[in-house]
Amino acid sequence: MSRHMKIAAAQLGPIHLADSREAVVKRLIALMREAQSQGARFIVFPELALTTFFPRWWMKDQSEVDRRFFEASMPSPVTQPLFDESKRLGVGFYIGYGELTEEAGRMRRFNTAILVGPDGNVVGKYRKVHLPGHADHKPQAAFQHLEKKYFEVGDIGFKVWRFMDAITGMLICNDRRWPEAFRMLALQGAEIVALGFNTPTENLHYPEPPALRVHHHLIMAQSMAFQNATWLVETAKCGVEDGFRMFGHSVIVAPTGEIAAKTTTEDDEVICFNADIDLAQNLKQTMFNFAAHRRPEHYKLIIERIGAEVTPANG
Repeated sequence: MSRHMKIAAAQLGPIHLADSREAVVKRLIALMREAQSQGARFIVFPELALTTFFPRWWMKDQSEVDRRFFEASMPSPVTQPLFDESKRLGVGFYIGYGELTEEAGRMRRFNTAILVGPDGNVVGKYRKVHLPGHADHKPQAAFQHLEKKYFEVGDIGFKVWRFMDAITGMLICNDRRWPEAFRMLALQGAEIVALGFNTPTENLHYPEPPALRVHHHLIMAQSMAFQNATWLVETAKCGVEDGFRMFGHSVIVAPTGEIAAKTTTEDDEVICFNADIDLAQNLKQTMFNFAAHRRPEHYKLIIERIGAEVTPANG
C-alpha cells in the first residue's frame, strides 16, 4: 500500500523594508492555516522568509544588517507563534532565514533553512552551499546580489532526515542549479526535497529575458526531480519588493518530472498536492538504480576539479 502525504508550497508575495517581523509571521501563520485546511501535513515556506531579500543592497554597518535581517535564535520570541501554530495544527514545515551564530569565539552568518516537526520542534538544519552573486560593490548595477558578502558557504553538508514517514532533504535557491546537490540527497535515499528561493526577474550579470529565466527554473525543477527520483517542492518569495521584482512559479514536481501543482500569482498563495511517496520506487529500482548503474570510479573530476579545464584525450 502506497504512502501518501499531502504537501504544500506556501508562497510569499513581497516583503518590504518597512514590514515588521511580526507582520510577516502573521502572514506565515495565515498561509499555514490555509494549507492545513486543505489537508496539508508538510508545508514549505521560502528562502529568507522573514525579511525582504536584503542582499540586493550594499550596506556597510554590519551590526545594523545583523539586527534587521538575521536571527540569533530559531525559534525567537517573534517567530515562536509560528512554531506554536505548527504544533496546534499538527503540521510540519520548512522555512528559510538568515542565521547569526557565535561559534569558536566569532560571529558567523549563513543562509539557512530548518525542518520543523508537527510537534513544533526543530528536526534538522541546512546551510546554503552554492552562494550566487558577488562580494564586491557594483555601484553601476541596477541592484546588488551580495550573498557572498553577507553569508558564509554552508558547512554542514547535505543531509536527509526521516521526517513524517518520508526521507526528506533540504536545499536553498541556487542549489537547484547544481546536480551534485540533488545527487548527494538522492544517494541518501531522499524521497522529498524541500527548497525555498528568492529569484530576481532580471539577471544581474548578463541580459536574459524574464521568460527564459522562468523556463530555466521549471526545466531544472523537472529534471532534478526525475533524475533523482524524488518529490520536489520549490517555494518562492516573489513580487515587487521596494521596486525590485522577483518571479514566482512555485512548484510541486513529481518524481516522474511532471509538474503536479504550480502557483499562478506573485502574492501569498498556497498550492497543495497529495503526493504518493512511493511513486518513484520503480525508477529507484530500474533506470535510477544507483547501486546497479553508477560508476563513481569515473567521476573523480567532480571532486578533484572546481573550474572547467580542457583535457585533451590521449590516444
